[in-house]
Amino acid sequence: MDDQPANLRAVSTLLSRHGYDVTTAGNGEEALALATAQVPDLLLLDMMMPGMDGFDLLAQLRRTPGLDAPPTIFLTAAQDRGMLLRAFDAGAVDYVTKPFIPEELLARVAAHVGLKLARDRLERVARQRQELVNLVAHDLKNPLGSVLFASDVLRSGGCRPERVSRYLEIIHDSAADALGYIRRYLETQARSAAPRRSRNACTRLQEVLDWLLQRYEPQLESRGQRMRIQAPATPSRVAIDGLVLRQVVENLVSNAMKYAPGSEIELSVRSGAPGFWQLLVEDRGPGIPALRQQQLFKPFVRLSEEDPADGLSSGLGLSLAKHILADYGANLWYEDREGGGARFVVELPVAADSAVAD
Repeated sequence: MDDQPANLRAVSTLLSRHGYDVTTAGNGEEALALATAQVPDLLLLDMMMPGMDGFDLLAQLRRTPGLDAPPTIFLTAAQDRGMLLRAFDAGAVDYVTKPFIPEELLARVAAHVGLKLARDRLERVARQRQELVNLVAHDLKNPLGSVLFASDVLRSGGCRPERVSRYLEIIHDSAADALGYIRRYLETQARSAAPRRSRNACTRLQEVLDWLLQRYEPQLESRGQRMRIQAPATPSRVAIDGLVLRQVVENLVSNAMKYAPGSEIELSVRSGAPGFWQLLVEDRGPGIPALRQQQLFKPFVRLSEEDPADGLSSGLGLSLAKHILADYGANLWYEDREGGGARFVVELPVAADSAVAD
């Protein structure tokens, strides 16, 4: 920003020739509008100008909610020490005196843009790592919960002898699932990318339904609940990794157990849009209020104000499930159920013929 067109042209031409994408403004109001519409990696501001000067502009940017003011270099003809100290107090990271030496300006711009981009990369890595921690912590809850449930039953001595092998199988399979999740996350980190959709991924929905019934029937019985499975009328194969789909639907079943106690949980399959199957998870609980539905798939939003998981509910499950499904071209949404209750719909692309192996 500079009120002298000749200065604007000189700086813009110099930086553009060295590969920078430059946007110019002739006054403070114009610069403020541009900087808030698209935050730049660096600001070059004239210190003293008629109207809104560099100090005013920087102060306004720092007061703007949700906006991180970019690093700022002041261009100034002033050599006054007090003025320069005021610039740094205002948030400037550097200054260049006018008339400027091109090499000096380029060096300072390159240094501060480089620092800004490096800081952005570090923040992005930190966010990704935190997201991974959240993902692992959340998705390990269900298999570890199954291990704890089955082991508690066996320790209590209240298990009929003929059912001991089933509870041992639950413990073994749940531990294997937990290790499978960890292995997949570690592989994801090694690739430095999100899990990639496999062209050959293929899962039979009937197998997923059978697995859910096998895994959760004992827990549901202990709560006075039951799961009812409505088998698909025709073979239904979808283009998603089986472990991933189990992970998603397991979250939905776990939520129904927590938030609809005493309700029967129904799982069924129906045709969706052309080229898609829909897997439905339904209950006859209280459902979800309309206002909360608008926030349902945002991180850290719980299904109700109460936490029946006794502090273990993070509010991440639905957000993570929707994110995971999107990587496979699938989707997840909520519907109010006729007659009361909740319905979650998982829409999944039909597996290509080349992925089907009978």
